[in-house]
Amino acid sequence: MTRTLWQTELEGMAPPRRGKVRDIYDLGEHLLIVACDRISAYDHILQPGIPGKGRILNQLSNYWFERLGDTIGNHLVATRVADFPSSLHSFSEQLEGRSVLVRKAAVVPFECVARGYLAGSGFREYESEGTVCGIRLPAGLVRADRLPQPIYTPATKAEAGHDENVSFEVLTEALGEALAERLRSTTLALFELGVRHARKRGILLADTKFEFGHVGADDPGGDSGDRLILIDEVLTPDSSRFWELDQWRPGTEPISLDKQFVRNWLDSTGWDHDSPPPELPGEVVAGTLERYVEAFHRITGKEPEI
Repeated sequence: MTRTLWQTELEGMAPPRRGKVRDIYDLGEHLLIVACDRISAYDHILQPGIPGKGRILNQLSNYWFERLGDTIGNHLVATRVADFPSSLHSFSEQLEGRSVLVRKAAVVPFECVARGYLAGSGFREYESEGTVCGIRLPAGLVRADRLPQPIYTPATKAEAGHDENVSFEVLTEALGEALAERLRSTTLALFELGVRHARKRGILLADTKFEFGHVGADDPGGDSGDRLILIDEVLTPDSSRFWELDQWRPGTEPISLDKQFVRNWLDSTGWDHDSPPPELPGEVVAGTLERYVEAFHRITGKEPEI
């Protein structure tokens, strides 16, 4: 089995900023982003990690960055250690396949979520309020139902704790009308591209989140508009809901190829989501890796390098 990389240890480098999954090193002009094998759920980092998960997330994001490049630019500078600064070459065992060199960007402080189906917190809100993130929906929808049309539901980006859904009006007040509209239209356009491609591969993309940033006008990596670019990760099992298309039935719990498998197990234990989470058993670790590998294979037509 592939060895689990819980976190990077790059001797001689300044300590990274460690997120729930990624270690981020500031190299001056660029950032080095390393996808480790940590997995989180309900705002907790779980034990143990999922061996090879970081490589799957990194390589799948790179696949989508390239595929979506005609719609919007992205932060990628290099994806292979051989193309990184020479000071990083000795760390290739840790970095290869799970890291990228990226341009710095001024991060838009909101997550941009697109939803095409009724699931997760959206379904729970709909059951009690008839809305999803404040957007009124028709009566009579059931779990995993397809929405009349995809909706855009931004959320705040929290360094710790819960992200919070906000209305489009709050987003507009914070960022201005032009940028808010651009984020909404770009998010829904990218989501539609993802939906079409995934469907061809037997996967129903129910929802996902994107993150964006701005680069300077003189940066060659920006797009031709206001230099808004796509950053972070794209259309992965960590950031999306992937369902088995041929087994999708509204009103039932979909068969997923994403992190929902872990969430379902946690919920089955009776864990309160506040105390330290239970350790993942071996079958949940193996089952999660199996689903992530399957999602990667279906979407790309290849096997991940793990």
